[in-house]
Amino acid sequence: MLGHREMTMEDYADILRRRFWLILGSAVLFLGIGIGVTFIIQPRYQSQTLILIEQQKIPEDYVKPVVDQDLSGRLATMKEQILSRSRIEPIIRQFNLFSKGNPSMDDRVEMMQKAIGVKPIPASQSSHGMPGFYITFIAQDAQTAQQVCAKIESLFVSENLSAREQSAEGTTEFLKQQLDDSKKSLDQQDAKLAVFQEKYFGRLPDQEQSNSNTLQALTTQLDAVTQSLNRQQQEVTFLSAMVSQQTRELQTPEPAAAAAVDERKIELKALIAQQQALEAQYTPDHPDVVEVRRKVADLRAEIARTAAEPATAAPAPVVNRADPPQLQQLKAQLRAAQQAMVDLKQDQARIVEQVRSYESRIESSPAVEEEYKQITRDHDTALDFYNSLLKKMNESSMATALEQRQQGEQFHIQDAPNFPEEPIFPNRRIFGLGGLAAGLFAGLLLAGLLEYRDTSLRNERDVWAFTKLSTLAVISYIDSLPQAEKPHVHRKFFSRTNKPIESVLG
Repeated sequence: MLGHREMTMEDYADILRRRFWLILGSAVLFLGIGIGVTFIIQPRYQSQTLILIEQQKIPEDYVKPVVDQDLSGRLATMKEQILSRSRIEPIIRQFNLFSKGNPSMDDRVEMMQKAIGVKPIPASQSSHGMPGFYITFIAQDAQTAQQVCAKIESLFVSENLSAREQSAEGTTEFLKQQLDDSKKSLDQQDAKLAVFQEKYFGRLPDQEQSNSNTLQALTTQLDAVTQSLNRQQQEVTFLSAMVSQQTRELQTPEPAAAAAVDERKIELKALIAQQQALEAQYTPDHPDVVEVRRKVADLRAEIARTAAEPATAAPAPVVNRADPPQLQQLKAQLRAAQQAMVDLKQDQARIVEQVRSYESRIESSPAVEEEYKQITRDHDTALDFYNSLLKKMNESSMATALEQRQQGEQFHIQDAPNFPEEPIFPNRRIFGLGGLAAGLFAGLLLAGLLEYRDTSLRNERDVWAFTKLSTLAVISYIDSLPQAEKPHVHRKFFSRTNKPIESVLG
């Protein structure tokens, strides 16, 4: 009566009791089918290995690694390289993988790529990067799965070492080439700077202060030489007058004039002695020194003027005689004074030329400085770039040596490929449970279908559902009463004709 009226839990319990063996038989049948299928399907075994990533053994503060690419990216790149046809086709031929059904090599390569799995281990908050990854391989034979997984594992380890070493060597080679080019550029800048310094030697910006100091010293020296030259000129004038006077005295002696000249000479000697004493005590600009110097100059001029005045007396006959020692001494002093004046004039000319040279240097300093800045800026840039490349080259060389000694980041095999004792597919337990569930579902579905087609009246609710009449009495089922002919099995399952009422009277 399923579907003809509202059902209760008691009705469902009755149906379950009536169809129990049908449901149980269906569940057992499908359970057996599920387990049997596992013996028919080709099994697949999975071998797995764990690879951990060991960090660089030497602290990065001492040797900075050249390969700083993210490990996840490098792992993806290595996976694509290892899963390429050129790398896995030899493995397929070595172990004769996926040969069932005689597929093409392209299909076998595709199946091989699908059978290989690479699963990274998620990084924790305490770790700086990915700690490691799993490699799995699925094959139809447990031993083959283990051997191929070990082969793939060795490919990952060797590929990591090779890739890091090649990257380090490539970086070092690149930096070496760049360093050579930078060295050539720096040599060119050095040559330009040397030519410029040779061309403008003495006019360079860093020599400007030295030029100013030298010019100041030369100016002071020029002033001193000029003053000495003036004094020397006065000395020459005085000595010339003295020589002329004594020469005339020898030719035309004048006692009165000679006596006057002798007095002035004595006075001049006293003033010169006083001047020397004052100059030793005071500076040349002291008023007393200036005053004494003026008196000496005036007295010398007066003596020279007196000596130059013509004699009023009649000329006396010239008497040829040898010069007295005093006159000879004056002539020697005159010649020495004249030579000293010549030397002072040469020194003055030389110092003037030097002053002009240094003034020219100082005047041309701004233009030279501008050109010097351009050259030195290019030189400093080339030098900084060269030093930077040299530092990177040294670091890269150490990192390359580190990789060659296998002390950099490495793949460590934590768990070797395991030998799978049970296949991952088909799983008999899962297939059995699946068959059992399918059998129960099919049994319940079939029981529901049979109950839906069954129109037997089994209780008062069934009588009410069909007749809408109340039940007066219920008579128990009697086995000795004659029974109606039972329909065939196939008609029993699928016929919708009403059965005779066996247990209910209305």
